[in-house]
Amino acid sequence: MQGSERAQILGELAKAVHAAGDLALMTFNAALKHWTKGKDSPVSEADIAVNNLLHGRLSAIAPDAGWLSEETEDDGGRLGKHRVWVVDPIDGTRAYIAGLVDWSISVALVEGGRPVVATLFAPAENEFFSAIVSEGVTCNGQPLRVSDGDRLEGARISGPRRVVEQLVAAVPTIVALPRVHSLALRFARVAQGRLDAALSGGNSHDWDLAAADLLVHEAGGALTTLAGDRILYNRAEPVHGALLAAGQRRHRVLRDLLST
Repeated sequence: MQGSERAQILGELAKAVHAAGDLALMTFNAALKHWTKGKDSPVSEADIAVNNLLHGRLSAIAPDAGWLSEETEDDGGRLGKHRVWVVDPIDGTRAYIAGLVDWSISVALVEGGRPVVATLFAPAENEFFSAIVSEGVTCNGQPLRVSDGDRLEGARISGPRRVVEQLVAAVPTIVALPRVHSLALRFARVAQGRLDAALSGGNSHDWDLAAADLLVHEAGGALTTLAGDRILYNRAEPVHGALLAAGQRRHRVLRDLLST
């Protein structure tokens, strides 16, 4: 897929995701049906409505692409596809149900295991992120860059409490910020420079990560496993362990600290 085709896809994707955001806002802060799936994963009627809208719109944009979404049963058909849509209709459903603003709509087009086009929309905060591989990343049209440097003193970090407390114990001047409910948005805050680093615990999924992964890398940062391995998408098991996002130099320092 050439750059011109990716730009065209991004333009159509942006329209679809904005429409999905408008739909989600219609029931935000309103009474809506919600339930629990699996062990402890909330889902609402808004998740399903947004999923259905995106499935229809994105299937028309790239009919040859497979589909992987948190709210669609995975039949494995995507595994035979060179490219696949990876979608979280509402990332941060708990926040959405509670009337908090830190939820997002996350969509990436993955090719050969890596994201090549991505959008992330936080409708309640009116922040729209978009990226094409090797072409940079913007939020509301403004280019983004991760914070530079390798110092941890004063670094703003968000993530699971246990891991952040471990870092603060080692470097007491680290600024532990509240955990952003949407994991995709948490990592996007690194691309923005609003966070110097962000972490996730285990059991994240492709749909939590693929769009944010491209945003962070296009902003000059790194989002990897704690061993420094890049994330590969559209595998049989779309589940991932602990992850770290930061600017390149700070990322190396944090990996060393977390491995001690």
